[in-house]
Amino acid sequence: MSKLAFSELSTAAYCPRKLYYQRRDEFDIPDEVAERRSLAFEYDDLLACSDAGLRDRPISIGPTEFRANLERARSRFPDAWPEICAPTDRERLTEGRECRGIVHKVLDLDVLTPSMVFTGTPPEQGVWKPQTVRAVAAAKALSWEHERPVERAFVEYAAHGVVREIDLTTRRKAAYRTAVGAVRSLDGPPPRLSNDAKCKSCEYREECGVKTRSLRSLLGL
Repeated sequence: MSKLAFSELSTAAYCPRKLYYQRRDEFDIPDEVAERRSLAFEYDDLLACSDAGLRDRPISIGPTEFRANLERARSRFPDAWPEICAPTDRERLTEGRECRGIVHKVLDLDVLTPSMVFTGTPPEQGVWKPQTVRAVAAAKALSWEHERPVERAFVEYAAHGVVREIDLTTRRKAAYRTAVGAVRSLDGPPPRLSNDAKCKSCEYREECGVKTRSLRSLLGL
């Protein structure tokens, strides 16, 4: 059985129908995504950067807030911070038992630990579900390669300077398993979502034909 891509698992966790469309189309990583992701390998330099210098970089928030977020991460993860800034390995293709993909950073901590870099906006707390699934997939792949349990991962929102740690809890592993099942069973377009806020930013919204109800109809008028 073919191994599943990390990216497919995270997309399936977001919306299986979106994965269906992505599989059909050619998909390239936009230049701006690559530019924002590169910030994750420059944290020490960015901390020392002037406000003017930071404004010239593809950050998504003001320089003061960005720098404060990095300083908060450095204080929160003092043992891991040197590896987060200068990882033992980067952009590493990792093969697990059932999934494969690029681990953005491999941190040499108590065990080899993945750190996955994203360029969107972080939630107020924790990590978005699709990115959680991708981080779990990376941890499982590293665990499989090195035959050692990996029970945590880091997630970085590079354009915001936010770094968060997650434990591979039963709930997070269950979300991963659900995504695996969704990808494995994908054969034709899955059912459309209805009235879901996540559809608003989806590039396939018009083509997908998601139907939303007006406030008038929701009130029965």
